[in-house]
Amino acid sequence: MKLLVATSKTQGARENDFDHCVEGELLWIAPCCDDGESSPDSDCGCGRSFGGLSSHRGTTTALVAELPGFTYSDYAEALRSSLAAQGWPPEAAEDVATGLLAFASGWDVGTVLERRNEWFAERLVPAPPG
Repeated sequence: MKLLVATSKTQGARENDFDHCVEGELLWIAPCCDDGESSPDSDCGCGRSFGGLSSHRGTTTALVAELPGFTYSDYAEALRSSLAAQGWPPEAAEDVATGLLAFASGWDVGTVLERRNEWFAERLVPAPPG
């Protein structure tokens, strides 16, 4: 099953990148606040970040990863627990899991993604000269 996990790969490609998650931590795409919706470059950063399910922190880069042996039930429970801990409705976990799995399935494993509100793209960083 393909999921989004935190990665430090390509961090710094944008001036306002940040990575406060644990490398490999499961991620979700949290809704934006009003400031984040008005500009992904707002100070809060929610319009350009993915949220960590364990740390409850954010990162501007997500890696599409294959997690063998991890089941839909495992994923829904991880989301349910994280949503409840963060004050989101835990009963939304299965819908969120289904949406995130559908989203991740459209990308190749190993792809690093960035977010600009509702727009997502592969984070391409040119190779260093040499």
